[in-house]
Amino acid sequence: MKSPRRFLAGVVAGVVIIAGTGWAIGARLRSPADEAARRAAPRASLVTAAVERRKLVSTVATSGTLEYGSPLPISLAGSVGGSAGDAAGGASGLQRATRAPKRGRIKEGAVLMEVNGRPVFALRGSVPMHRTIAPGSKGDDVRQLQRALRRLGFGGPLTSVFDRATIAAVTRMYTKKGYEAQKPSLTDRQTYDTLRKAVQTAQETLATEKQALDQGRDVLPLKVRLDNAEADMTSAKRALEKAGEQRLTPEDETELAAADASVRAAEEKLAAAEQALEAARTPPTPGPTATPGPTATATATPTSGTSAVAATQPDTSLLRMRVENARADLAAAHEARGRVLDKARQAREKRLEELRRAVRTAEEALVTARQALRQARQLSPTRLKVANARKDVAAAKAMLAEYARTYGTSVPPGEVVFLPKLPARVQKVSVKAGQRIEDEVATVTSSSFMVTASVEAAESELLRAGMEANIELDTGRTYRATLTAAGDKAKVPGGEEPVDGAVPIRLTPAKSKGLKAGTAVTARVTVGATEEPVLVVPVAAVITSADGKARVRVEYAPDRTKDVEVRTGLTADGNVEVTGALKEGDRVVVSGG
Repeated sequence: MKSPRRFLAGVVAGVVIIAGTGWAIGARLRSPADEAARRAAPRASLVTAAVERRKLVSTVATSGTLEYGSPLPISLAGSVGGSAGDAAGGASGLQRATRAPKRGRIKEGAVLMEVNGRPVFALRGSVPMHRTIAPGSKGDDVRQLQRALRRLGFGGPLTSVFDRATIAAVTRMYTKKGYEAQKPSLTDRQTYDTLRKAVQTAQETLATEKQALDQGRDVLPLKVRLDNAEADMTSAKRALEKAGEQRLTPEDETELAAADASVRAAEEKLAAAEQALEAARTPPTPGPTATPGPTATATATPTSGTSAVAATQPDTSLLRMRVENARADLAAAHEARGRVLDKARQAREKRLEELRRAVRTAEEALVTARQALRQARQLSPTRLKVANARKDVAAAKAMLAEYARTYGTSVPPGEVVFLPKLPARVQKVSVKAGQRIEDEVATVTSSSFMVTASVEAAESELLRAGMEANIELDTGRTYRATLTAAGDKAKVPGGEEPVDGAVPIRLTPAKSKGLKAGTAVTARVTVGATEEPVLVVPVAAVITSADGKARVRVEYAPDRTKDVEVRTGLTADGNVEVTGALKEGDRVVVSGG
């Protein structure tokens, strides 16, 4: 007999087996609805991104190439070792490079290359070399050369004139580099000597023709006539001068002396007559008084008083008459002397007038003689020869002076190259030793690097010179840089043209250490940036509602979101600045839901 415990275990086991079999069969059997639900796609989950707080920087990115900056093609302005008279700066004869330029750094005063064994100096300046700088040359190019000579320590003035002091400084520059400054060549010296002899020959011809003219028989009588007229003129002037100095002739002096003697005699006669008259009028002085006696008393009677007085008064009428006559004689003598002076004066005036007339006549004769001789010489064939000889002398002197103005030590146009900035780098050599010089000989650049690239036209509207930038090498290393030009100003002479629609740009790295020309780089120009860290979300998280306001969907619980209104700011690299009821770390929906 089985025990109850075993029976119960068997029953339980049977139930379990039956239930398992039923479950297995039920799991395999599904209704169409269950099968459709099982095969449907699962509900999409939300894709979110965290709200970040950081600085946002907007850039324009492009690819470019690292090169040395400011490329400048170099060509020679003219001949080297040319003649001093080659003021036009044109090439004279075949020119070949005897030493080609070398790639690398070049400083002011260095010899860039040799042409026909002559040096080509590199000097700093903005005025291009365009002519032979010869003795006496003036201008801005001469002053530019003088400044370069002073910077290099060769001295010299700043006169803008290629004078002796400047020539000495140029000579020192050439000598220091082992060359000789350009002096007149054998052809130049021969030309100068030919011109000098031409002047001498013309002068000798002129002297010969003048001598023939002066000795010509056709004008000899007129020359004698002219000589006589000049002698007559001289004599007439001397006679007039002498007559002007002489107031009285010897005859006048004799007559005036006689008149003066008559005046003196009349004055003496008058004085004697007046003295006699005065003596007669003066009563005699009485003698000693006698003792009165009877006889004296008797004679002094009253009846004899009137006759006694008359007896004591002398008769002076004759004396008065003599005085009057003497005075009349003196007046007559003075009158006679005046007539003598008047006569002498009239005679002098007449004589001077005759002499003046003689001078005028001599002047007329002299002018007539000169005019006659001049006309005769003008009509003479020899006169024409003299005139032509004078023209030949003037022309020969002018040619000699013009040549001498540029004769001496000079700087040929091809022996100096003025560059805007030095030191510089010879980046490209366009001629080899032995080749003929026809066009460019080299290309120089500055010692600093630049990045040449291009951007789309729309992006170029955001760019301004002076903007900060970064350049990134393929190694991942970055360098700070500055946007120096955009558009036409960024075009590189001789460089590749950008594709259609692209705008060229140029950037300058802040430092050149570690950079290598020809390296491909990625350039990023900063066109905008926030000053402080701001809240940033992906651009895809921002939704513009029907009311035109920007919103983001914030996930506040699993698969549960809410709309938050925001204000957008700077956009860069797929992110956008936002402000609103957000905080750092919030999750915003980018897609899904």
